[in-house]
Amino acid sequence: MWSDLFVVPFLAGLALAILLPLAGCASSPRPSDRPATAVSAAPVDAPVWPVRLRPGDTILFAAPAGALDRERMARARARLEMRGYRVVERDDLYAEEGYLAGSDERRAAELMQGFLDPEIDAIFTGTGGYGTMRLFDRLDWEAIRRNPKLVVGFSDITGLHAALFRKANFVTFHSPSPMWTLGGALDAEEFTLTWFWRGVEEAPPGAACDYAIDVPVEAPQPVAMAPGKARGRLVGGNLSLVAALEGTPYAVETRGRILLLEDVGEASYRVDRMLRQLELAGRLEDLAGVVLGQFTRETAREDAPRDPDPRYTTEGVLRHYFEKRGVPVILNFPVGHHPMNATLPIGGVVEIDADADPPRLSILESHP
Repeated sequence: MWSDLFVVPFLAGLALAILLPLAGCASSPRPSDRPATAVSAAPVDAPVWPVRLRPGDTILFAAPAGALDRERMARARARLEMRGYRVVERDDLYAEEGYLAGSDERRAAELMQGFLDPEIDAIFTGTGGYGTMRLFDRLDWEAIRRNPKLVVGFSDITGLHAALFRKANFVTFHSPSPMWTLGGALDAEEFTLTWFWRGVEEAPPGAACDYAIDVPVEAPQPVAMAPGKARGRLVGGNLSLVAALEGTPYAVETRGRILLLEDVGEASYRVDRMLRQLELAGRLEDLAGVVLGQFTRETAREDAPRDPDPRYTTEGVLRHYFEKRGVPVILNFPVGHHPMNATLPIGGVVEIDADADPPRLSILESHP
């Protein structure tokens, strides 16, 4: 089924292999320890946290959206193998069909094999682009729900995060992907890698279950758009996908939750249109709080000059929709299409403190 890519563990990875699960943290038991009814018995309001990774585990590289770059994926595989992981992939992983990584049938089958194969511990989606939404009616959500796996990715993978939370009740990770950061230069941003490993790997014995993302001075600095402190389940991700899911069975439920939004290559008027769509659909009502990440490579219509009015920049549009909503809002958090891309649990409980200096986001693993 998988191409033969077995790991030769790096000594540092072997040293990490002795890590033990952290008692009291919100990680599901490993498959050998998990009762057969554990997933089906979980209440709807208690999402299933994935089993965190430890050296020796098996990671599947998957391409549910755009086609993959072989060189970048090879670098990502080498980085993971040096850390002690086994990496597998299908023989047709690098298929291309138009702007997609092969046919819808191929990409859906790859995801299903990843969830159903008991040897696979995690699914690392190679990149975003477009195509994830095309797979949803081809996936067996009940079978997926019975086989929780750790899933990472961002951008178009927001669609998969949302669908897994709605249909399978899984916590997944909005995070760097193999092609971006893991498959980048070996001197990738320490901030991004630090919080990636903290999110997806088992914490060392004695480490706190709950932790705050420590933003260094060289990273984009979060600022408070609206004051306050809030706690809730984190939902959302890429704004284009959140808007595209509206009106479908996979739409992002936002009431009482903390909404995360970021995007790339979108002009301010398109950001405005997508947020207005969400507002008209009632998705911006009764939020617990908001985290606005990076909105990079802003583009404008070729036939229209950029309006100097600050109300109609991307930040101005974001302020229009969120500044006076009566909930805490953090702007410019280092997450999304930027070298500084924090790993955050979609469906997990987080706390935001817009009154802190600088504003702070904490992951509360002890509150499953």
